[in-house]
Amino acid sequence: MSVILRSLGASIAPLRMSNEDIAERLDTTDEWIRSHTGIGARHFAPKGTMTSDMAAEAARKALTKAGIGPKELDLIVLATATPDYFGFPATACIVQEKIGAYGVPAFDITAGCTGFIYALDAAASMLEARHGRHALVIGSDLLSRIADWSDRSTAVLFGDGAGAAVVSRIDEAGRGCLSFILGAEGSGAKDLYLEQSPRDDIWERSAPTVPTLRMDGKKVYEFAVKSITVLIERIMHATAYSLGDFDWIIPHQANARIVQAAGKRFGVPAEKFYMNIEEYANTSAASIPLALAEMDEKKLLKPGNLIMLVGFGAGLTYGSAVIRW
Repeated sequence: MSVILRSLGASIAPLRMSNEDIAERLDTTDEWIRSHTGIGARHFAPKGTMTSDMAAEAARKALTKAGIGPKELDLIVLATATPDYFGFPATACIVQEKIGAYGVPAFDITAGCTGFIYALDAAASMLEARHGRHALVIGSDLLSRIADWSDRSTAVLFGDGAGAAVVSRIDEAGRGCLSFILGAEGSGAKDLYLEQSPRDDIWERSAPTVPTLRMDGKKVYEFAVKSITVLIERIMHATAYSLGDFDWIIPHQANARIVQAAGKRFGVPAEKFYMNIEEYANTSAASIPLALAEMDEKKLLKPGNLIMLVGFGAGLTYGSAVIRW
């Protein structure tokens, strides 16, 4: 039996903000943003849009492409750093109701930008363990809502979006999800976190505030470069593949310079990495499924292609997956 990515769907936020648009609001320039990150634009969700709205849109598209009804699902796993409600209920439960998947188990995963890989591993493992047929795996984030718009070094990095995959267990060996590697370094938890109101007194509470993203850019950059190189080395060792065997490497779209550094270290040509950060910036858990959905639309993913997913993010977390398309 194999667990395959049967279909993909995306939700692109409609408000496109170029670097020039951002420069009208922050003390920055298109040249600075591009030279430091490779980002040229990002997309923002309009007022009133929730993480679950974008997730549900991506989910519906993936289900339609798969020809599967929502009630045929065995599981919904949603990765997000910006849930509709911090704590509970799970955003996956809200998506379940919005797409009409009544009664289907649904839960969230909090693993930052590595969230989609964590969620994909969890869904694949649960389908195999429970002999299920179909799962919905979603990455959805509205980072514009938590960015600190007074901090030009971080605010320019992020955008909104969602990507979804219908994952199916089929009676065919050699395809689908072949291997996963997951990890975390909790010692770096405060290198990238959401600052919130302190809650250290049961009787007196400060007024609730909107959680705001805080990041030590230098430390996160160093962690990301280390993670992507270590993950590539570990996944090759675990699977006995060489880099030349992979048709595509699809990294989390955090910073083009991180990917370039990894490619230079391993001698991997730039065209083997699929990048769309120039248009969408960093969309956290949505980053990898958005890239996959875009590749699928462009007919870049061919049957038999060997692909590697690589992610790293808040937690600090990291993960990779090898998939035979």
